[in-house]
Amino acid sequence: MSQPETLNQAFELGFTYTRSTGPVVGRFLTELKKRKIVGIKASDGRVIVPPMEYDPDTAEELSDFVDVGQEGDIVSFAWVKHPREAHPMDRPFAWAMIKLDGADVPMVHCVAADSEDTVATGSRVRAVWADETKGFITDIRCFELI
Repeated sequence: MSQPETLNQAFELGFTYTRSTGPVVGRFLTELKKRKIVGIKASDGRVIVPPMEYDPDTAEELSDFVDVGQEGDIVSFAWVKHPREAHPMDRPFAWAMIKLDGADVPMVHCVAADSEDTVATGSRVRAVWADETKGFITDIRCFELI
């Protein structure tokens, strides 16, 4: 029995508009360009990184920025054995939840490591900056184990 013909059409998914980053995300990205990481203090005192515009519990507008460290602890991770073209690294790496020093909420970023065996919950990591910073999250090229 022959297979039915499958119709295919290539397409590119994209956005046809430009969105302002606003005062909170804009500040975060501006600080990244200066090789600094900032969070924002929530109404209960927790420091959230990356900063959010509104408190996740009360919906109050947030504006109290806080400098956080460039080192932190891995809270959890997933090992990527076979990176895809869209991934930030072309060799195996970990996506990790990293709680930076001075922050209470972990952020997601990639961790460069030689093998899955070298990464663990609780491992210390530090930010590795791109050679040229542009105000993008990729200004932090990755985190490395310390």
